[in-house]
Amino acid sequence: MKHKRFGIPVAVTAFVATLGLHAATAAASSCTDLTQLSLPNTAITAAQDIPAGSFAGQANLPAFCRVTATLTPTFDSHILIEVWLPAAGWNGRFEGIGGGGYQGGITYGNMGPPLRQGYAVANTDEGTSSSGCTALYCGQAGNKGNPTAIAFGESAAATTGLLGHPERIKDFGWRAMHLMSVRSKEIVKAYYHRPAAYSYFSGCSTGGQNALMEAQRFPEDYDGILAGAPAHYRTHNHLVVNRDWLSATAKPDSPVSSAQMTLINNAVLAACAGQDGGLKSDTFLTDPRDCRFDPKVLQCTGSNAPPSCLTQDQLATIQTYYAGVSNPRTGELIYPGYSRGSEAAPIGSLGLVLNEALPEPAFDGFFYWVFGSQFGDLSSAHNYKNFDYDHDVDTVDKALAADLNATSTDLSGFKKRGGKMILFHGWADPLIPPQGTINYYNAVVAHGHHSEGGEGRDDDEGNDGRGGSLSSTQKYFRLFMAPGTWHCGSGPGPNVFGGAFNQGPNTDADHSAISALARWVEQGVAPEQIIATKFVNDSPAAGVAFQRPLCPYPKVAKYKGSGDPTAASSFACVADEPDYNQKPAPRYGP
Repeated sequence: MKHKRFGIPVAVTAFVATLGLHAATAAASSCTDLTQLSLPNTAITAAQDIPAGSFAGQANLPAFCRVTATLTPTFDSHILIEVWLPAAGWNGRFEGIGGGGYQGGITYGNMGPPLRQGYAVANTDEGTSSSGCTALYCGQAGNKGNPTAIAFGESAAATTGLLGHPERIKDFGWRAMHLMSVRSKEIVKAYYHRPAAYSYFSGCSTGGQNALMEAQRFPEDYDGILAGAPAHYRTHNHLVVNRDWLSATAKPDSPVSSAQMTLINNAVLAACAGQDGGLKSDTFLTDPRDCRFDPKVLQCTGSNAPPSCLTQDQLATIQTYYAGVSNPRTGELIYPGYSRGSEAAPIGSLGLVLNEALPEPAFDGFFYWVFGSQFGDLSSAHNYKNFDYDHDVDTVDKALAADLNATSTDLSGFKKRGGKMILFHGWADPLIPPQGTINYYNAVVAHGHHSEGGEGRDDDEGNDGRGGSLSSTQKYFRLFMAPGTWHCGSGPGPNVFGGAFNQGPNTDADHSAISALARWVEQGVAPEQIIATKFVNDSPAAGVAFQRPLCPYPKVAKYKGSGDPTAASSFACVADEPDYNQKPAPRYGP
């Protein structure tokens, strides 16, 4: 079984994939000579010529030079990086790959695809391996014998993650990815005797946060950035997951089963499929914000009983799921909830079904960095069951926001040096609410508008106002919403459209996201659409089920009224009507 590294599919045992790897060749080569390379605060631990074939669970790789290094920018830092350099056929480009969850190791599964396409590629453990972190856990009270927690790799012993290691928190939040980028490009230059002509970054989830952090803080690192489903407002993203767990475990019949998630999803589709230019036969929603489905219609009455209906407590769980998290004292929205149509049944989707099955909230490790081991002690003043969504939010923000949240709307440095960025998010994401990404994008548009002296509105109406902020922003930064896509991939919609984390046979074509980004950077051709593919049973070998264009937000893909409904050419990107987007109170924004 595959599971997800905070949304990026990898084998559960990927972090130990270095066992049994090829030994370095005895003879010196331009690769093995890299062990002599001297770089600041860097120890190159290995430089190996890897023959073509299989390596670290990746098949059909070309021959490459594998470089591993440890970076120690501070006394407490221990950042692992890995760089793969094509032995032949290098396309002159470098690609940095983002992390997933708390990372805790190198994500080999995301390095293979770019290497096959001729990129020199790098990844990092984000400096968390030395603290015993894994992708899903970096502080927790122990699995308590819970089978789901055990299956997802949670240890029996309690840990506090990065508590007491402020430098490692900085490494995880922003420094590791920046230094990986800088040192890797120096290694690329040393190996090929010339620098990369272009540098790109791709990442999803934590990788999306990495991507935005790079654009905001280190605009000189990359020419093009592909950022997906970003955990950019991490201190608030996790509040939603924590609140959903509390709701789903409040009473014995509060948890919503997989079968009931399917029941809800089917009812949502029956009520709302086909809106905003989609087809009535779609098994996903084009823009869920137009859906007004009320789950109360599924409440059990008379002789009806679960799983064919919802109890009153289960209804409260799903209503909380849609509502997001608010300050209980003021009523202010802190972070949006999940979209209708995101009711994912498989536990591997990392959604509600997984969360409610765990002994404590999913991905709550960073709360241990603030409150310590007492966060796992239910008798303490601060724990995962009595978290105060009024005062404790400020406590967490004060401790972590400066290093973990990639929320700056000032991208002027990235724009000035000619950088280009594609941001995407799946509308059916059951882990990171997509409306939060829209809020961030709208805030960037508004920031650009205000800096240009205009008075446009912070909404999704495509309103240029007097400063033309949307059109100005889209000259270097575009958002694409992916209908029916779960967290960083999978889902009922067209969910494959390119990037190291989102691969399929169509990703070598000119219409993939990474190719669209390269064309934008290198040829100045901005992407007017990105073709997304849905494979039969999500298996490329089974063939294409249908394709559909992803459109630059706020446009949506609308069926032209004739033509093959499975062909992307039968849809056009058109302006959408204004839609209400759940937006946090100003002090919790953007």
